[in-house]
Amino acid sequence: MSELQRWTAELKAEHVIIAMPSAPLEIHRQVATLCVRAGVRALVLPALTPLTQGQAFLSRIRQINLEDLLGRAPITIDMAHVEALLKGRVVMVTGAGGSIGSELCRQILRFAPTQLIAFEFSEYAMYTLTEELRDKFPERSVAPIIGDAKDSLLLDQVMQRYAPYIVFHAAAYKHVPLMEELNAWQAVRNNVLGTYRVGRAAIRWGTKHFVLISTDKAVNPTNVMGASKRLAEMACQALQHTTQFTQFETVRFGNVLGSAGSVVQKFQKQIAKGGPVTITHPEVTRFFMTIPEASQLVLQASSMGQGGEIFILDMGQSIRIVDLARDLIRLYGFADGQVKLIYTGLRPGEKLYEELLACDETTLPTPHIKLRIARAREVPSALLDEVLPWLMQRRILTDAEVLRDLRRWVPEYSPRVEPTLAKRA
Repeated sequence: MSELQRWTAELKAEHVIIAMPSAPLEIHRQVATLCVRAGVRALVLPALTPLTQGQAFLSRIRQINLEDLLGRAPITIDMAHVEALLKGRVVMVTGAGGSIGSELCRQILRFAPTQLIAFEFSEYAMYTLTEELRDKFPERSVAPIIGDAKDSLLLDQVMQRYAPYIVFHAAAYKHVPLMEELNAWQAVRNNVLGTYRVGRAAIRWGTKHFVLISTDKAVNPTNVMGASKRLAEMACQALQHTTQFTQFETVRFGNVLGSAGSVVQKFQKQIAKGGPVTITHPEVTRFFMTIPEASQLVLQASSMGQGGEIFILDMGQSIRIVDLARDLIRLYGFADGQVKLIYTGLRPGEKLYEELLACDETTLPTPHIKLRIARAREVPSALLDEVLPWLMQRRILTDAEVLRDLRRWVPEYSPRVEPTLAKRA
């Protein structure tokens, strides 16, 4: 590799093909960096099996991308267990048009369910998803339902009609800065009340498995989004105490590369304009996974759950956001220093680092080496009796009131900014 720059110059090469797909990710990183310095683009050859089958066409050679630079091998799942869970079943996904929800739909359809119920609030997102699924899976039955996860009447109608065996609840508001100011009440109602109502309908109409998509931001939260997801986890734990049939599981993971509105998408747009790239703090770190990995983790966990568990992924080492930005800048063909980095300061509710476990949680192993079970504290039996009237009151709470009240049920919630309680007229 040390002679790569000399040979590319001598041969006037424009591309370098990495013909060793099984090489460690650090080797891919080194080659990508050398290619940037040499002014050529790095491409990756597919794995050996396609080669031996005569499938290594030029169209299958892809550009090296950010997923290659995560610093760990991709997550794999036990296909047999997942197939046993999904094949021949009716499966429902809420938030089906989102980044995780849509990938769940793609993964689920590969396991030949009887029918997929795609439940989504956004008409455009649903249109885009159904067009794609009809093209990729023309033989599969997909029922697109436009609706709000807080709409109990619609949920009852849908679940009574289709009787889903398993529900993946991915519908949520997730963008921390947007939910932190002006929209805190909507974030809590959507993320907590929506979870409760979908879960309650699942119990009422005989769904066997309910899987909540959660986040590492629910651990010792410092923002409204994280606190709302922790309260949604607790709602699922409370619902589990009300049923001996429906099994409630939660899957908690970190940031997803390439999801809508993600930091990677922001960086890509900024780099395409020539910079600057904005980063909140030089020491901010996050756990990352790809969209397919996140979806496969959800499927794997759902095949293991017995009810009441919170599953977490061993995601390896966290990644400094500034290192991620620099890697992405190199992948775009810029040398170090060509695109300016600007530090803007931590935003309201933003942590320097995320945790996958709270300090009072212990973990248990599972048959999957990358999955563990977090044993969270017991949820008070009166939780739902207290939370539901609060969520269903006929007025809109101020951000300060939401923050104050959230700490009643999520005592580990510690907001970074303390807004002043607004005076009522």
